[in-house]
Amino acid sequence: MDAGRLVAVVGRSGSGKTTLLNVLGGLDRPDAGSVRVADTEVTALDDDALSDLRRGTIAYVFQTFGLIPVLTAAENVGVPLRMARVPAGERQRRVATLLDLVGLGPHTEQRPDELSGGQQQRVAIARALAASPRVLLADEPTGQLDAETGLAVMALLRAVVESEHVTAIVATHDPVMIALADRVLRIRDGAVTESGTTS
Repeated sequence: MDAGRLVAVVGRSGSGKTTLLNVLGGLDRPDAGSVRVADTEVTALDDDALSDLRRGTIAYVFQTFGLIPVLTAAENVGVPLRMARVPAGERQRRVATLLDLVGLGPHTEQRPDELSGGQQQRVAIARALAASPRVLLADEPTGQLDAETGLAVMALLRAVVESEHVTAIVATHDPVMIALADRVLRIRDGAVTESGTTS
């Protein structure tokens, strides 16, 4: 899959969407076979190498946001850059760029409890992009948002995929997200039953 593409993974609850994302990200190991992500065989990596992969190559966005409550929006976005020991000046510039990208430039000093659900998910997306990953895995990223906010977040994901040249794989039930995708994978009982491009 080329960079700058959005893939929707579709299926009923329990069909295996989350498991697929977890296997791609090295959180779960498959019972058989191998998994290759961004030219790396994930299944061959030990725990330290998997941690490195998740810090630099693969990033996650979850429906529960996962922000650190005591940190500001800017500090939350900067966490991956601190872990990577990015110099302070460069870190601040990257954080400012990402918060502007997700439309939260004026909210850098607000903490998660001062932000709406949609704004928190935007911070989570910015944080996921901080270390310039090649692959973004998103598990029902609009699942806790109302329809209007979810639509805005979906459009944002579509725009971010293109501007940051990242491949996004999104597990979703949402027909709008499916319509925004470049490719759709349908899963039933743990197996991909259909795939194709959207029209």
